[in-house]
Amino acid sequence: MDKERILEVRDLELHYFTRKGVVRAVDKLSFDVRRGETLGVVGESGCGKTTMGTALLNMPTPPGRIVGGQILVDGQDILKLSETEVRRRVRWEQISMVFQGAMNCLTPVYTIEKQMKETLQQHREMSKEEAKRRMVQYLNLVGLPEHILKRYPHELSGGMKQRIVIAMGLFLEPRVVICDEPTTALDVVVQAQIINLLKDLKEQLSLSFIFITHDLSIEAEVSDRIMVMYAGRIAELGTNEHIYGPQGPAHPYTQRLMAATPRLHEEVEELAFIPGTPPDLVEPPSGCRFHPRCHVVMDRCSRDELPLREIEPDHLVACWRCFNE
Repeated sequence: MDKERILEVRDLELHYFTRKGVVRAVDKLSFDVRRGETLGVVGESGCGKTTMGTALLNMPTPPGRIVGGQILVDGQDILKLSETEVRRRVRWEQISMVFQGAMNCLTPVYTIEKQMKETLQQHREMSKEEAKRRMVQYLNLVGLPEHILKRYPHELSGGMKQRIVIAMGLFLEPRVVICDEPTTALDVVVQAQIINLLKDLKEQLSLSFIFITHDLSIEAEVSDRIMVMYAGRIAELGTNEHIYGPQGPAHPYTQRLMAATPRLHEEVEELAFIPGTPPDLVEPPSGCRFHPRCHVVMDRCSRDELPLREIEPDHLVACWRCFNE
C-alpha cells in the first residue's frame, strides 16, 4: 500500500433493510485518506455522509448493514475482523469519530471525568493517576482547565462540550478522526474557535481528518481535498483548488451547490437552487442519479451509469459531459 495513504476505502456498500425495501445509502464508494490531510465530505441531507462515517468504524446504525467492499487501515481490511477485534484495535485506536451534537454524546448523569475514564479503561490498562494525567493533558490541548473533569454536561456551554468530545476522540491517539458536523449547533464565534482548534490539532498531532458538513465555506477553510456526495455515491472528488479555484468544479451538482452558496466578497444577483428533491434510494434513478435534477442533462445521462473517472491529476468526476465519448 502507498505509504502516504493511511486509510483506503474500496467499493464500500452499506444498505438499510426496511419494510419498504433496501435503501442503498452508501453505494460503491472508493476513496483514500492521506497522512496529515483533511478530506472534506459535502452534500445534501440524506446523501450518505454520516452513514459513510459510521461505516468506516464498522458500526452501522440498525437496520443498516455493510454488504460489500473493503476498508483498509494500514493495508488490513477491518471488515474481516471480529467485532471484538474492531472494538479493541480499530475504534478510537485507529479511527475515531466526533459525532454531531456534543450535547447528545455526553451522558447527563455522569461527570466528564467518569465518561472520559470509561473510554480510557476500555482500551488501556493504566493506573488512576496515569488516566488522570492523560485526561488533563487532552483537556488542556483543547483549551479547557482541569476542573472541568468534575462538571456535569449541563453545567457547560455548547462550545465546551464540543471541545470535550474532540478531546475524547483524540486521547487514544488515532490515525484518522471523523468529524461529523462538529460546528452545526454552535454560534458563529464558537464555530470559528472550534475550526481553528481542529486546524491547530492537525498540525500539532499530525492527524488526518474526515470533515463532514453541509457548509461549503467551512470546507474551503479546513479541507485539503473535497468529496462531493449525491444519493450514496461520489459525484466529484478533487483538491481544494479544483473545487474552489478560478475554473470551478466540473460536476453540475457541485456547480449548483457552489452557486447556492453566498459570497462575502462578490456581488451575486441571485443565489441558484437545485430543483426537486433527492431521489428515493430504494428505487434510485437509472444512469446518473442526479440526472432528474440536472440543468445540463443529456439523453445518455438517464441511460448509462458513469463510474468516477479522473479528468486531471487528483480530480475525479462522474459526469458524461466531462468526457468526449
